[in-house]
Amino acid sequence: MKSKSIKGKSIASIKAALQQSLHDGFKPTLAIVFLSINQDRNAIRELLDSKNISVFGSTTNGEFIDENTENQSTAILLLDMKLEHFKIYFEEFQEKNYREVAQNIAFSAASEFEKPAFFISASHLETDAEQLLFGFEAIIGKHVNIFGGMAGDDYAFLDQYVFTNKKESNRGTLVLALDENYIKIKGVATCGWKAVGTEKTVTKSEGNHVYTIDNVPVLDITAKYGGIENVTQENDDIILEIAANFPLQLQREKGDPVMRPGLVIDWNDRSFYCSGTVPQSSKVRFSLPPDFDVMDKVIQGVQYLKDTEMPEADALVVFSCGGRILSLGPLMNDEIEGIKNVWNVPMVGMFSNAELARATGGNLEMHNLTTCCVALKEMHE
Repeated sequence: MKSKSIKGKSIASIKAALQQSLHDGFKPTLAIVFLSINQDRNAIRELLDSKNISVFGSTTNGEFIDENTENQSTAILLLDMKLEHFKIYFEEFQEKNYREVAQNIAFSAASEFEKPAFFISASHLETDAEQLLFGFEAIIGKHVNIFGGMAGDDYAFLDQYVFTNKKESNRGTLVLALDENYIKIKGVATCGWKAVGTEKTVTKSEGNHVYTIDNVPVLDITAKYGGIENVTQENDDIILEIAANFPLQLQREKGDPVMRPGLVIDWNDRSFYCSGTVPQSSKVRFSLPPDFDVMDKVIQGVQYLKDTEMPEADALVVFSCGGRILSLGPLMNDEIEGIKNVWNVPMVGMFSNAELARATGGNLEMHNLTTCCVALKEMHE
């Protein structure tokens, strides 16, 4: 399977890059498109559709095809995958029926392919991505391979979109089903944020709304352990500081912990809403702000994937949390360069609002502050 990556900041530059990529007879059938909310999605969709290229697209908090992270741009991975080896599904959540929607898509894919795997993106901050994962598991089984990221909007937290050739939605999901009998897909999700202190107990929570830890309001105990000052409603930067540097680490009986940063503060009771479910009575630890070895851990995880499961790849797709670039800044380029150098094949990546993948040694999860790297390889018939 041949692949090429292109990027640009205008429809004219994307059109020129696309034309250049086709000069040698390359005939892509599939485009994975990550772009800024401010880019002309309709024009991009129409351009690719005019070339008979199927579109799997999401808005982002930043995008890249190489080690140089971009914003206000479009990044595209072009693949000449055989049409019979993939299918795109698009559904909206009319009734917040996330699990049911996922089950219906999984059922359709299972009737199409003997062994389906999935790329998934979804829009809207209310969307419960864990329910989507549970829906796929219910039909395909616990072993199912799913990787993806939640759509972003350049950190505005207002409207995010998923889109395909003729449709888009700010409250829906887009799924790319792959036939694993012909397309090998392997991925790894690595965080690297270090835990600090002893395990603590979530003493009051409802879904993703965490009220108290060890009977102390979650905002207060987070500020205490993080040494955070000026924890007031007037401090506009407080939630980004908490989300990017001091997330909760939800402990799991099996596998690595998953990150649950606070995203919205309720100042009435000093509780906050996390990115995903934090069950009452669950165990959590706090995190230290990231250091250089956070990036090393990600690159080592990707190298281990190559060494043990995926010696060769045709293309690479990366879903990285928008919070990582807030924490790491320009150093993020070093992480992406390290990832790219593992296989040195065409790549596309996005900074997402959450990442969807199997935790190392564990279950399918919704992650945060995590980098999920997925390698693709066509297997010859």
